[in-house]
Amino acid sequence: MRTCLQLEKAFKEELPPAFQHDDVRYPESLVRHFLQEFTQAGDVVFDPFAGYGTTLIVAEAMGRIPFGLELDEAKVNYVRARLRQPQNLIHGDTRRLLAYDLPEFDFSLTSPPYMSRDDEEDPFTNYTAKGRGYRAYLRDIRSIYGQLRQGMKRGGTVVIEASNLKIEGTLTTLAWDIAREVSEVLRFEGEVVVGWDKAYGYGYDHSYCLVFSAL
Repeated sequence: MRTCLQLEKAFKEELPPAFQHDDVRYPESLVRHFLQEFTQAGDVVFDPFAGYGTTLIVAEAMGRIPFGLELDEAKVNYVRARLRQPQNLIHGDTRRLLAYDLPEFDFSLTSPPYMSRDDEEDPFTNYTAKGRGYRAYLRDIRSIYGQLRQGMKRGGTVVIEASNLKIEGTLTTLAWDIAREVSEVLRFEGEVVVGWDKAYGYGYDHSYCLVFSAL
């Protein structure tokens, strides 16, 4: 596994105008890299925060079986219209992951909703409700990946794309904090540093892909 990548932040498809103010996607090239590294045709690929569906769309195009969860109904409708298996994207709350009828999966790739230490909104409500603070957010991350572990095949791989956040002079070590929390429920295998050709948007020109395995 390469531990440093340089990728172009470019997309095959532009989002509709209603979504363009919130384009926080990672590019298809990132998904292809990790699917080639860790999966094969016919594997079940799961995205617990499906967003605009990049992981699911690329996985399906590469002969994998995509499944995902997404809270935002407008995003769910947008992604389902682009999948050959639209029923595999569930409109739901990832914090209740085990409540949904999901198959065992081989691989998971996502970028979770970000939170800085000073944010008041709850990222897991699509930032529409007041949150319980950064520590509670991290506890939810641990809980989500504890549930995800129960739905995963033994020996499967999890990749989480995240960045530390430098916003108006305030630093949140989000990527490192997520790595620590998820390491409580999955085995941490290392990190891949991804350098981007354009500004990442959170004070850095790189992000981290944190790699874990199911025990």
